[in-house]
Amino acid sequence: MSAISPVTAAAVQFDPQVGLENKDGNVRRSIELINEAADQGATLIVLPELAGTGYGFADREEAYAHAEPVPDGPTTRAWAAIARERGLHIVGGVAERDGVRLFDTAVLIGPDGVIGTYRKTHLWNREKLYFEPGDLGFPVFPTRIGRIGLLICWDIWFPEVARLLSVQGADVICSVNNWVWTPPPLFDDAGRCMAAYLTMTASHVNNVPIVAANRVGEERGGRFLGCSLITGTGGWPIGSVAPAEGETTVYADLDLAASRSAPIWNDLNDLVRDRRTDLYDPLLGYRGGDEFPR
Repeated sequence: MSAISPVTAAAVQFDPQVGLENKDGNVRRSIELINEAADQGATLIVLPELAGTGYGFADREEAYAHAEPVPDGPTTRAWAAIARERGLHIVGGVAERDGVRLFDTAVLIGPDGVIGTYRKTHLWNREKLYFEPGDLGFPVFPTRIGRIGLLICWDIWFPEVARLLSVQGADVICSVNNWVWTPPPLFDDAGRCMAAYLTMTASHVNNVPIVAANRVGEERGGRFLGCSLITGTGGWPIGSVAPAEGETTVYADLDLAASRSAPIWNDLNDLVRDRRTDLYDPLLGYRGGDEFPR
């Protein structure tokens, strides 16, 4: 059967650095990598968390100085321009300023402009000192290529996030990340980190592909894990998991419409049907969206 909604997805792994002197360079580098991915045929391109600013803000004042409004800030405008020029869907992380509030935000952009934003719900470590917890819930955005859900980094440790996106009908989840080094062991013998396995697990138990882009490098004493990956509906990576070091882009061909029939595993087991919603409500108490048939 031919693909109904074919896309070539790209998870872009690179090394944006914090500091106002680096911000323009970060965005330029992201545009270079978007163009390289598009040259390889990618049509859905995912960048890391805070891809335009770097991550390790020294204090709230520095975080404010880096942040910008969404969708009218320069980073979002730059990504929107390349999306329009090359007919792309792009997901990337920005430090968003909304009045006096700051958010760790992922923005989804299509060929016709900004489609929607997601503000990180689960804040990691010092993020709690700069950013407000997300207040937009867990939206799923209809696009011309399919229904797209977003999550950010630490969110993948909370299985409710991917579940809620899936139950609302997401055809693909785009995950923007700054997975950091934590106490060892960090990697198994295959070179994969726990975040990669959590991504695979979330994909497997929801039968939805996940495009997960992480950053690499060091910044103000912090190190980042790499391990970007793209999973299929069964949860296994399509192709390789990116290494822990070095800029690289992982590619995979997906049929986004395949998610809509994927939950049926055999004659007696179906992930949607087997949920015990008589014991918990279909949306786990979430009131920000509606259950959507898959």
